[in-house]
Amino acid sequence: MSKTEQFIADLVEIVGPGACVTDEQSLEPHVTEWRNVLHGRALAMALPGNTEQVAELVRLCSREGVAIVPQGGNTGLCGGAIPDESGEQLILSLARMNTIRSIDAEDFSMVAEAGCVLATLQQEARAVDRYFPLSLSAEGSCQIGGNLATNAGGINVIRYGTARQQVLGLEVVLADGSVFSGLRSLHKDTAGYDLKQLFIGSEGTLGIITAATLRLYPVPGDTTTLLVALPDSGSAVTLLAGMRARLGDRIESFELVSRFALELVERHIAGAALPAALSGDWFVLADVSVGEDSETLGQFLEEALESGQLSDTVIAKNLAEAEAMWRARHAISEAQKYEGPSIKHDISVPVSRMQEFLGRCAKSLRAQEPSVQPVIFGHVGDGNLHYNLTVPEELASDPNRVGRVTSTIYDLVAELGGSFSAEHGVGVTKRAFLGQYRGGTELELMRLLKRTLDPQDLLNPGKVI
Repeated sequence: MSKTEQFIADLVEIVGPGACVTDEQSLEPHVTEWRNVLHGRALAMALPGNTEQVAELVRLCSREGVAIVPQGGNTGLCGGAIPDESGEQLILSLARMNTIRSIDAEDFSMVAEAGCVLATLQQEARAVDRYFPLSLSAEGSCQIGGNLATNAGGINVIRYGTARQQVLGLEVVLADGSVFSGLRSLHKDTAGYDLKQLFIGSEGTLGIITAATLRLYPVPGDTTTLLVALPDSGSAVTLLAGMRARLGDRIESFELVSRFALELVERHIAGAALPAALSGDWFVLADVSVGEDSETLGQFLEEALESGQLSDTVIAKNLAEAEAMWRARHAISEAQKYEGPSIKHDISVPVSRMQEFLGRCAKSLRAQEPSVQPVIFGHVGDGNLHYNLTVPEELASDPNRVGRVTSTIYDLVAELGGSFSAEHGVGVTKRAFLGQYRGGTELELMRLLKRTLDPQDLLNPGKVI
């Protein structure tokens, strides 16, 4: 028996014959990035059923020097969850670890395993009259472990914060196979370092998240969904400031969407067009938890219309209309996939400088590559924009041109005090930019943590740093 055959046999002994995948056809969806841009190869994929099996697998890989690529729903866009092209790395899928271990409505918390699909967590929280606010376009397939590993944001960050703010405790398997058992549900704990924060956003490079204690909230009151047409992109910032001043923290989400992004949805996604036609190049889609105080919102919208902050507005008459509006928003990424080649930029800038970024970036790109078409949408409240570009095939296939376009965008982001990575992590596609925009002591501290927690460099090597 060869060394590889023995390793596979050892995997099977740990997880069972039905939970170890080696044939290329079955592995294909797990070695390919969602956009079908990045491809890798894997030695095998193991699907452990519990934390003990994860720990045993990690110990095996540590002894044999086999690198591990943790994988959740594989919905990321930066290649952080797929193996390299060597064919020597093990994919560790958390998909079987999909149990909600407990829900405590009085404590406003739940303990969920890493493989739980995000939409399932939302539903289970609702079943006990509680609310889990993390919400993403991919929530029907992404897994909470991956959400935490990339510190996902989503549409509700303005009120509830990113995934990081939703975590009370973590269970993590470390590089030597030991288990950090920190699944406390305490809402306040100042005993020593907050170790869970090391692993949130680390993309599986410091440890493998196997379970999390998540923060729950009261179910929001009656929610009003509105679609607003703006005279220009800058009006979104002004409008948001005014709404927050008038309505406080009752704004659940506040999404900026370009006309071209919605046109792609209408072109490619059946049944996902907006229920109402509004004129203009920029729109805001928002959810506001007004409860019985709908008059305040109505009065504010009237005043904003009169002052020119918005040019038109449509309020969803019922749940079906609200869902249709959000269906169009969530379908943008899929629609762009069907449109053709694209270059994705998940960036953030200070909210106050968002209009400046959009104006200057558009001008620079028009001068550099007139053929690119920005597909812009994002979360105004936290300054996170998905600044995606639909591009011709000849541009997409030229790494030098792609690099120049990306540098143009990221240089401006850095100049304005923003970040080149705001939601999807660094993965492999943005790794080079970490040294460029986050160098010095900050980067060395990251490397020190990596060397300390993973001295063999076996946890998702080649990702992030």
